[in-house]
Order: sequence, then structure tokens, then C-alpha cells
Amino acid sequence: MSLLGGIRPPIASLSALLLALAALTAFQLGHVGKATVPPAVLTSQQYFAEDGAIALRASLDESITDIGRTASLFRSGEPVSPDSVLDKLGSVYQKWRGMAVIEIKSGRLEAQRGENLPLTALDLTALNTESGLAPRMVRLENGETRLLTLALLSWPDRPQQLLVASSSLKVPGVSLGKSRAIAVLDASGQVLGSDGIGSSEQEKKQLKKFAKTVAQKGRQHPLQAKEPGSGGFAGVSGSLLGDSKAGHRSVAGYAKLTGSQPGVGTDATALGLTVVSFVGVAEERSAAVDSVFWIAAAGALLVLGALAVALLVVTVQRPLLRLFLESRRIGRGELNRPVTVPKYGEAARIGAALDRLRRQLLGEPGADVEGPRPGRRARIGTRALIAVCGILLLVWSAPLLLTLNRAGASVAVPQTIVDDQRERTDTLADRVRRALNEGHADLTSVASVIDGKTTPAEMTKVLERTRTQHGRYESLYVLQADGTVMARAGGKPRHPAGKGPSEQPVTLIDSGNQPVITEYAAAPGLGGAAVVGELRIDFLNALLRRPGLGEVRVVDAKHRVIGGNNGYLAFQALSDAELDALVTGANEKTDKGPRPRSALLRDGGVSIAAAAPMTGGGVAQPLDWTVVTWQPAKGLEIPVYTAQNRTVLAGLLGLTGAAACLGWIHIIVVRPLRALAERAEALADGDRRTVLYPTHHDEVGAVTRSLEVIRQQLLEQRRRDAAAGSAGHTPGRATPAGRN
Repeated sequence: MSLLGGIRPPIASLSALLLALAALTAFQLGHVGKATVPPAVLTSQQYFAEDGAIALRASLDESITDIGRTASLFRSGEPVSPDSVLDKLGSVYQKWRGMAVIEIKSGRLEAQRGENLPLTALDLTALNTESGLAPRMVRLENGETRLLTLALLSWPDRPQQLLVASSSLKVPGVSLGKSRAIAVLDASGQVLGSDGIGSSEQEKKQLKKFAKTVAQKGRQHPLQAKEPGSGGFAGVSGSLLGDSKAGHRSVAGYAKLTGSQPGVGTDATALGLTVVSFVGVAEERSAAVDSVFWIAAAGALLVLGALAVALLVVTVQRPLLRLFLESRRIGRGELNRPVTVPKYGEAARIGAALDRLRRQLLGEPGADVEGPRPGRRARIGTRALIAVCGILLLVWSAPLLLTLNRAGASVAVPQTIVDDQRERTDTLADRVRRALNEGHADLTSVASVIDGKTTPAEMTKVLERTRTQHGRYESLYVLQADGTVMARAGGKPRHPAGKGPSEQPVTLIDSGNQPVITEYAAAPGLGGAAVVGELRIDFLNALLRRPGLGEVRVVDAKHRVIGGNNGYLAFQALSDAELDALVTGANEKTDKGPRPRSALLRDGGVSIAAAAPMTGGGVAQPLDWTVVTWQPAKGLEIPVYTAQNRTVLAGLLGLTGAAACLGWIHIIVVRPLRALAERAEALADGDRRTVLYPTHHDEVGAVTRSLEVIRQQLLEQRRRDAAAGSAGHTPGRATPAGRN
């Protein structure tokens, strides 16, 4: 008999599964709300640090690219003085703390703007090496750290010059809120720059502890630091629990600078920087889940499971094993004792047929005639018994799946998570604003080196190089005052034909199926012409794709959707009136101006929403755009939703296990047993031609083989009876007549 076949393995598997599920329910699933800080709060801090790392990496890479591209533009034109270089660079970009031009051969300082630069830290003799022009960090006398970015300025018949720009290592445009702090660390854990750190010794001490731990974790490989398939941030990131004091605990998130694509580094990522942010949260244990519930659920499962298993053993397993023994006895020729007929289902039908076959083998009169069918109990088939077991287990699983431990509309969401949604939305709005401002600054830089002496071919070359270095543009072109395009790179311009450049630096055009964001930078040397850049809408949407924010939309002053992180219809209104009201509230003109807002929306399920207007100045300010985000609270790992999810999980496990084991019994035992009952009754009714062969090597198969032996015995008996009958009725031979 097969080890995996028959009735015993599925019943044993069902018993083991129910015991394991009961233990899991009582001792593991019930451990909800034990931590003083919900996991969702820790995850939110990790996302916050990742936002800071992305912003810092983008800012550093943009600065490095801008210096190199600006130097390239100057090299492609007529020679200019060092003062002119710095003046034009400072008028276009206001991002560097200091700038200088040095003659490489003599080391003489030609021009300088802003703060004094640590020029003695530069080795001018090593500039021709592979990493000679790479960005480098330099610590000043006051302990602050600066990032120096280098580029060459060279023209024919003039000494080579070095353009140097310095910037501080602080995370740009991150909204910290009231009590959050953020810092930038190097690979050794040294603090290079910070913001939000108060004068408290406790905060400074906590930052040093976090920095030491983050430095160790930052040495991991990104593939080893994350769970397989987790996606999201491509670099090393995580969260940490700090010290607890007076009912509050410091919670930190950290993220190491990494490229936008896994395994693809940039100049900024080569610096080995890590961003760490931390905030104090109130400690409290959740009372949303009672462990008594899980113990009671486990006890109920044991009771109902015991009833289901007992029903299977008493009404299915034992009768089948008894049939197996009885059929072997009859097949061996032990016919004196009547067959013990089971009471229920197909086993009762097979037992009755087996007893009739025993009587036929004994030659009892009337045994060949179709006998009476089993009683009413036999009408209860094995399928009905299996269904009763399924109902018993469904009584436990269904309430867990549908009704118990459900989070209502009054769910309490930690305030830290609501605040983080607002601050992260504000950070995202600032990132969009900075991207638009940077794009316009790039166009202004190009426009500053184009004049009447520049040929269209040279213009096209500059535009192509700019479009290659900055992937934000779909089309770049030089537009004259009469609307004529002098040079173009990229796609076909969508500026209205025959119209000159717009007076607004950034405009939004409704093209019918997608928004067109167009930036204009006047070219002083071309008399009314402008360098025009049309931004790819995918570039804007890519800025909005951040985990942990849910749905993200950028809306204009009329609350029409301009961009989003998921599918949306351009220029459509927001789908929810509460979101529309939140956007209106965020743009209210108060003493402090428009401010980001957040709220818990409880209509149709609890959701966390936030809206942040694009403030901070620049050419993007007049657009009056707002970034709005919302996400359902049920996706957060807070105790009440964790309990709900685990309750559903327990119900699913119970339902799946019961369906698997009972389905196993139905396929392996019940269906072959029903077919065997029909064959056994047909054999008892006189069908001797149909050969009986087993489907499986189990109890049902063994009974089938015994019935086949009985069928052959009946055939042999019939042949013997026929032979004896023909011998008893043969007439005697006639004696030949004698001759007279």
C-alpha cells in the first residue's frame, strides 16, 4: 500500500495542519502591538532619509554637471576674462558658496567670488590624472566641510585655467517640521553637515550613536542590505531605534547615496555619503489587540478541528479499513462469517454487496437475485460527510475572514506618520520646484553664450550637447521674436506657430492629451530671441515616484491634474472633494503664506492625505502648482491593521488547509469509492464480465483487487456448475441390435 495514498495521510495531514495553525494563532499571530514604536513609524523614517539622499545626490550631480557644461560652453566661444566667467556663472546659478578661477601653470588666483576657498588643498600638478578633476571634500578651519567641484577653462594661445566652485554638504529642500534633525555623514561616520540639531547635549550624543551604527551598516552591499524583491531605494537604507527618555524615543532613518539605477554610480555617489535623519516619538503600547482573542481562536480551532477529524475517522477511515479486511477474508475463501456492513455511505453499499457475493460463493439459494439496498443511513454519502467536515472548519475560518478584528473608521493613526506625510509631500513639492528652476537656469546658461555671431549649426551643436547632458528636455530650440525656429534639437516644437517667445519664463500648454511644460530664457545677444526647452512629462512624473506616499498628483491653480506617479487623466479634476478642499486650504493666503497641510480622511475608509504648494521662489513660483498625496491607512504597519491582516491570514490558512486536505480525500478516496460501490453492486447483481482494476494502491485499491478475485472465483464456480450439470444430463449410448 502506498505511503502517500489511502485515507490515513490526508487525515493525518489535516490534524497536523490544524495543530500547527492553532499554535501559530495562539503564540505568533497574537504578538501585535507589543513594540512601543509601530513598525510603520520606523519605515516612515527610512523613507524620509531616502528622500534626503535622493535630493542630495541630485543636487550634487546637478552642480557637478552645471560646472562642467558651463566651462564647456565658455571653451566653445571667444575667450573671456575670469571675472566675466564668474559674473555670468553667479548670475545664472545661485547655488555655490564660493567660486574662483586659478591659472594652472603659475597657481595664481585670477578671480574670486563668495567665500574664500581652500585652494591650498588642490594639487594643480595632478589635474591631468584620471581623477584629477573629480569632486573632492575639504574640511575648513572652522570644522565645516565643503565640496569642491572643478572644471577646465582653455582657449587657444592662452594659459589653461581652473574653475573651482564650493558648496556645503547639506540636504537641500527637505522639510524637517518641528523636531526633526538631519545630517550628512561620510564613510567613517563623521558628521559633515547637519540641520535641525539643537544645542541639547542629548541630541548631539544621540547623533553620534546613530552615526557610528550607520557607518557600520553603510559598508554592506545593497543586495545584502535588503530583502530579495523589496524594490524601492536602490542603495543601503534602513531605520534605527535610539535612546528612550521620559516616554519618548529617538527613531532614525538612514540612506546611502546611490544612483537612480541599481549598480550605476555617479560623481556624487563616489563620495560615499550617507544621510541620516531622526525624530523623537512618543512611546505607547497599543491596546487594539487582546491576546485573549487569539488564545480563544486557537481553542475554538482545536475543538472544531477535533470534531472534524473524529468525524472523518469514525465515518470514513474505520469503515474503509473494515471493508479492506472483510474483502481480503472473503477473497481467501473464509465464507462462514457474515460481512460486517458499515452504516454510512458508499462503504455501506460495498459491504452489502460483499455479503451478497459471500452468499453467492456459498451457493445459498436466492443470493443471485438483486437484494435489498442498504437503509437510510447509507444514503448519506461520503461526500456529504466530507462537506460536514468542511462546514465545521468553515465555521472557524469564515468569521476570521469576514467579520472579526475589523478596523473601523475611528482608527487612531500615529501623529508622526501624518506629519511625515505632510513633510515628505512638502519636500517633493520643493524637488519639483527646484527641477523647474534648474531647467530654466540651464537654458539661461545656454542663452548667455549665443549671440549674433553664432551660426545655426553651432547653436544646434550646443542644444544637442545640453539635451544629452540633461534628460529632462523633449525638445530644445532657439525661437526668434517673429516665431521662427533658428535651431532645434529633439522633437518637433509645440510652441504656437507664428508667435514669439512668451514673457513668462515657464508656461503650461494644454495639447489635448498631455500637458506641455515650456521654459523660455531670453538670449540677450539675439535681439528678442529666446532659448526654449519643452520638458518631458515623464521627467516630471519620475520625480513623483517615491514609496510610502501612495498616490501623488501635481495640480495647477485650477486644481487640474498635471502629473502623477500612477495612471491619471491630464487636466482632470481631483477625484475626491476632500482632497480638493485640502489643496484649497494649503493655498490659503495667511500671514506666513501658503503652507503644507495634512489630514486624516475617514469617508470611505481611513486615508492619510497631504497637500504642499510650490513655494520658495524661482521661475516656477508663479505657476501656483500644488503637490497632493494620499494613501489608505490600511496599508500601514500599525497594530490595528496588523491585527486585521493577521486575522484574515489565519482564516485564509485555515480555509486553504481544509480545502487542500478535504480535496485530497475527495480525489484519492471518495471518487474511487463511489465508482467501486457501483461496480460491487453490479458484480453482486450478476455482472461477471466487467473486470475490476484498482485506480490507486491504497485501501480502495485493495478492496477492488479482492472483488476482482471474488469475480474470478464466481466465474470458476459457474464453469464448475455448468460442467457438472452437463455431465449429469448426458443420454446413454444405444446398443446395436443382434442378428437373428
